[in-house]
Amino acid sequence: MMGSFKMVTPPLPATRFRRQQQITANGDGFPAFLPKEVKNIKDPFARALAQRIVRIPVPLQIGNFRGCVMSSCIKPTVQLHDKSPVVLLHCFDSSCLEWRRTYPLLEQACLETWAIDVLGWGFSDLQKLPPCDAASKRHHLFELWKTYIKRPMILVGPSLGATVAVDFTATYPEAVDKLVLINANAYSEGIGALKELPKSIAYAGVKLLKSFPLRLLANVLAFSSPLSENIDWTNIGRLHCQMPWWEDAMVDFMISGGYNVASHIKLINHKTLVVCSENDQIVSNQLSVKLLCELQNAVFREVSDSGHLPHVENPKHFVKLISDFASGKLN
Repeated sequence: MMGSFKMVTPPLPATRFRRQQQITANGDGFPAFLPKEVKNIKDPFARALAQRIVRIPVPLQIGNFRGCVMSSCIKPTVQLHDKSPVVLLHCFDSSCLEWRRTYPLLEQACLETWAIDVLGWGFSDLQKLPPCDAASKRHHLFELWKTYIKRPMILVGPSLGATVAVDFTATYPEAVDKLVLINANAYSEGIGALKELPKSIAYAGVKLLKSFPLRLLANVLAFSSPLSENIDWTNIGRLHCQMPWWEDAMVDFMISGGYNVASHIKLINHKTLVVCSENDQIVSNQLSVKLLCELQNAVFREVSDSGHLPHVENPKHFVKLISDFASGKLN
């Protein structure tokens, strides 16, 4: 896989960003708030994108929580006010590093691009932990959008990230210009009986979810890549699990019941690109077809030679789809 992919050097960040990196980095280019395990990652795309992760203050008032959450994301180097910004979410229990191979190509395509860590995942500062249920994740994304992005966006979500995108769009339609839903896991009805687990059992389950063997198995199902690459990608995918608050945030999400957005789908009239992969072993392509039929204004495209995460395995094809969709060429 690596041998067939031409490495693209991301554009140099703006002066303000370089100044912030000099303050926050440990002399190795990585922000000081990232887990030390980031140094062991081999993937050059992940290493380059990790060096661009920043934290920005997002005001949040949820339940008894009042304050600013220092929220991790990748910021665009420029803002293009004549185009809708592209905002990238990520899969269940993942981070903005999921976009390591797509983000630099989107920038080269002259798209203003943000990669956002959903509340409770990624690399934000959650030592003072806010609620991390679906409603809190939605509210956090809205506050980030209202504070920094401020224009209707092209919201992109893969797998559970598509569920996050549907949930957000149904609640805040004014914040979204278009939707891109990738191998969408939009028909799951929460997390079922798991929400009834005693907290001690929930924490034990979360520790298992963090384990390397389970994560490696998930990667083998998601990617048709050599074992050595899958091992490195497993380390990338579980890097955020080293954050000190991660277990508490995951348990809070589990006992909240998760997402249930199936009833929202027919209410969304935004132009939507439904993307499915030819070889997805995790979400059935039939669910993507069902989603296409239920959305009011959708187009459908399949990505060949990729599994569950086409933006990792086939980024050039995926970026072409995004670029054409953003410019109105896909109908």
